Amino acid sequence: MALSDTEVAALEKKAALVRETIVEMLVAAGSGHTAGPLGLADIFTAFYFHILKHDPTNPEWYERDWLVLSNGHTVPVRYAAMARAGYFPLEECLTLRKFGSRLQGHPERLRLPGLETTSGPLGEGLSQAAGIAFAHRMDGKKNHVYCVMSDGEQEEGNIWEGVMFAGKHKLANLTAVMDRNNIQIDGMTEDVMPLEPLADKYRAFNWHVIEVNGNDVAAFIAAVEEAKAIAEKPTLILAHTIPGKGVPDIEFDYRWHGKTPSKSESEKFLKEIRTMGGKVTDEYA
Repeated sequence: MALSDTEVAALEKKAALVRETIVEMLVAAGSGHTAGPLGLADIFTAFYFHILKHDPTNPEWYERDWLVLSNGHTVPVRYAAMARAGYFPLEECLTLRKFGSRLQGHPERLRLPGLETTSGPLGEGLSQAAGIAFAHRMDGKKNHVYCVMSDGEQEEGNIWEGVMFAGKHKLANLTAVMDRNNIQIDGMTEDVMPLEPLADKYRAFNWHVIEVNGNDVAAFIAAVEEAKAIAEKPTLILAHTIPGKGVPDIEFDYRWHGKTPSKSESEKFLKEIRTMGGKVTDEYA
């Protein structure tokens, strides 16, 4: 069912709040990753406020959907969305990367309820998610498994072991979301290690592939609905996003992959995020 204009506007407003929280927590930490989390804000808003079957008051709920974050360095966006969804107090976001905090710079499953896996080394999340999905099917469970991963980590061999495993076992209860923002720490992905044709590579391993504008929350939700309707295949949502989305000065700038704004920069960033407007066009419909 298509979202109403009112529902879309509410989610877009929520995504802007998630972006604000990301900037605030990064400044408080004095370290962390900026571009990726800002680019993923629409996707994580869609997950926590519309897509996922979950319960913030009962993170271990047996019937929940599972969300695996493979590119763990982008975890500020997950913390921000979780806090605003009610998993923990919003002010706890300001403890990011602090000694003893539950909100470490890479997610640690045993520290914070609601995190399904510990991640940091890139390339592992898809294999983990495929194993979880396979186990759910063995147990007769209906839980859907989602895996968010980066485009840069497609350079890791373990990713392709997971791709082959999921394709072989026709894991229709698995949906992978690739943040196709075209940047990594050393530059643009196509300069560091060309990845294209990504969609064709996944299709060759028996995956259903959907390309979508990952910064269009309604389009992303529609892609997830299509993915869940696919039988006998796992699905890859190739989500084209803008790194640094919401802050024009840093959009598409790979140097902000692992850079944190200063206090003065953050004030400008927050002002720009709060004045974001206009409808996102979908080039990949």
